[in-house]
Amino acid sequence: MKKVIKTKKKAKVSKKVNKKTNFNIVPLGDRILLKPFSEEETNTTLSGIIIPDTVSKEKPEQGRVIAVGEGKRTEDGKRVPVSVKVGDKVVFSRYGYEEIKHEGEEYYILKEENILAIIR
Repeated sequence: MKKVIKTKKKAKVSKKVNKKTNFNIVPLGDRILLKPFSEEETNTTLSGIIIPDTVSKEKPEQGRVIAVGEGKRTEDGKRVPVSVKVGDKVVFSRYGYEEIKHEGEEYYILKEENILAIIR
């Protein structure tokens, strides 16, 4: 009697990974993925003074850019690149983002028009 040996083949899983950051969430168009600063980062001044929670209870409006989309497509089919790059610290509009959770971390996705400034 012949023995039949069955092998399990592993299915190939196609993950789209942002080549710049090795992050597997890629924003589309002129959207930007950013990680909001923690409360400790936003409640401390440059000189090291800590602002108490009783003064600031709102979510931070600053964060670091994690990934950017390809840019906005114009009517003639060309792309206008996004003006921020991965790693930039930015200030964004208070109500202009979508919250997402990925691997236990909180991220925001927003359009480029909701970025108000780059912090240098």
